[in-house]
Amino acid sequence: MPVTFNLIGAGHVGRVLGRLLAARGYQIQQVLTRSAASAQLAVDFIGAGSVATDYAQLRPAGVHVLAVGDDQIVPACAALAQAVALDGSIVFHCSGALASDRLQHAREAGALVASVHPIRSFADPAAVAAQFSGTFCGVEGDDGALAVLTPALRAIGAQVVPINAEAKTVYHAAAVFASNYLVTVLDAALRAYQAAGIPEPVARQLAQPLATESMANVFRLGAAPALSGPIARGDLATVARQQQAVSAWDAATGALYAALVPPTQALAHRKQQK
Repeated sequence: MPVTFNLIGAGHVGRVLGRLLAARGYQIQQVLTRSAASAQLAVDFIGAGSVATDYAQLRPAGVHVLAVGDDQIVPACAALAQAVALDGSIVFHCSGALASDRLQHAREAGALVASVHPIRSFADPAAVAAQFSGTFCGVEGDDGALAVLTPALRAIGAQVVPINAEAKTVYHAAAVFASNYLVTVLDAALRAYQAAGIPEPVARQLAQPLATESMANVFRLGAAPALSGPIARGDLATVARQQQAVSAWDAATGALYAALVPPTQALAHRKQQK
């Protein structure tokens, strides 16, 4: 492949991308991390590249990957732009919450910029690398950068999804709703069952079919058609009694219940319009 890659930061995401790109014939040129030891571990995992311990050691490359924490993206980009000739190259970061506009130092140095966010957990890099095919990657940035990155991402098995850079934070919040806050709502259900005297293991058994069937219906039919329950039926008297009872049991959970009523009513309205 004519495109060479430098990795700046090589945590789980950087290591996985590096290994997959190297396996598809892309040249991983250098890996820069905070220490030579961690860079060597990354090179060993990737199976390619050489260790760099300072930005001054980096050589020019076609693509520079900033696989660093969100709070390090701007300073890392600034250090890269100061140390390496970037004119005509591509710089991208892997944050799900920040847009490519955080790479202004690289853009001012003549680089094209982008962000590439693989939408999955990287807790086990080896397992992710082995099962990466089909992973969705949200991308945005300069057209020229995406023209190079999109074929490379597809080569490693990614499904590329263009996103609106101005809505990047809302895009990332979508994952929080679909994952983190879903767990919070299910926790409320389990605690409410326990408040009714049901042991926690049994509560999980009671909640599981409701939760799994509801999620399956959402992904099969869409959110509005999947909605059921008192709000969908227009039984607001039951909703009011439940909200009062939950608030009396646990004020914080009652506030959560109350906060969910208006958006659920809007969802029920959408269901009625279909």
